[in-house]
Amino acid sequence: MDTIYFILIISILGPVIGSLIGVIKKPSYRFMYNLLGFAAGVMLAISFLQLIPQGIELSSLTYAIAGIILGTAAMYALDRLIPHIHPELCKQEQGCKLKRTALYLIIGIFLHNFPEGMAIGIGTVTGMKNAIVVALAIAIHNIPEGICTSAPYYYSNKKKLKSFLVSSLTAVPLIVGFFFAHFLYQHISLNLVGMLISATAGIMIYISADELIPCSCGNEKNNGSHSTIFSLIAGVLLVVMLGYL
Repeated sequence: MDTIYFILIISILGPVIGSLIGVIKKPSYRFMYNLLGFAAGVMLAISFLQLIPQGIELSSLTYAIAGIILGTAAMYALDRLIPHIHPELCKQEQGCKLKRTALYLIIGIFLHNFPEGMAIGIGTVTGMKNAIVVALAIAIHNIPEGICTSAPYYYSNKKKLKSFLVSSLTAVPLIVGFFFAHFLYQHISLNLVGMLISATAGIMIYISADELIPCSCGNEKNNGSHSTIFSLIAGVLLVVMLGYL
């Protein structure tokens, strides 16, 4: 199998696996928060140790800084327009509004996954090892989101297959964003490639700082536990070790 398609399969496994778990049995909060902590460690390490230095090398410091600002601003604007999902939203809402709430969550995740797909696609520009690690981190990050979209939707309509399929559709923009970014770089200058790589770092830093770390370490259900901190460190160490293989 072509490595590109293997990376793509990894990236879409997150929402698909999460959607499946959501209609079968939701795992413990501690497990989900440790997943988020691990993903944050991977994303931060990839951003600071690999993507930003590569962005500077391919273009310049100015283009890299502009890219980081661009990626961060894009995610901030998207969050302002359509707030991202957090694990706390898995709580089931009572009454007839549950189905509408679940659909809003699905739509929100659907739109947020496009830049994440672009992040994976740009990873293929910087090297296959990077792309696989980025895809794995985003897939892990998307498992709790898949659970949080399929579980309430299933609770509202009692149809497992429909809930699984609708929630799994959030993987579509991942695929579109992946191919858009992967094929775009072939037609632009190295300066713009460096900027896009740095923008990818900005996207992942924003996701880690705005969502993954606060959700994994600051939630009352995980209060007093340091396991998510060690999970984050494990994610950083994984990227460091892979860099020397």
